[in-house]
Amino acid sequence: MEPGTSRGPARAGVQVIIAEAGWHRLVPHVERLARRAAEMAGGVGSVVLASDSMVKQLNARHRGRNKPTNVLTFEPAGPGLAGEIILALGTVRREARAADRRPAHHLAHLVVHGVLHLQGFDHVEAGAARRMEMAETRALARLRLPNPWRRA
Repeated sequence: MEPGTSRGPARAGVQVIIAEAGWHRLVPHVERLARRAAEMAGGVGSVVLASDSMVKQLNARHRGRNKPTNVLTFEPAGPGLAGEIILALGTVRREARAADRRPAHHLAHLVVHGVLHLQGFDHVEAGAARRMEMAETRALARLRLPNPWRRA
């Protein structure tokens, strides 16, 4: 593990890895929130809370896009293994500010979004996107967080 990286205890099959210390300043109790969001969406595996530069490198290497993105999901490497969800601190912070949302709420939404991708949900087609949005809304409601698709 890299210096400055911390791991939360793995419970219910979800491991949270803090690869960028700034997450602790942005979201109080960030490990607990990320784990709970993944669990509410039915997820197992790892949630990596990373920097924009780490996500940019991964995005370039695996998707051919040389820029950070809010969340990347990686399918399990083989049978019986868990997937991985990686979030970019700066991008999540900027998006939350632009949408006038709490960073914690945006983080939870993106963790749920990543878990649903690992379960086979997609948002390319309109009908599939609507089903994914509804699943996200249900998971976030279980966390008592607002519907990200409804404007206040």
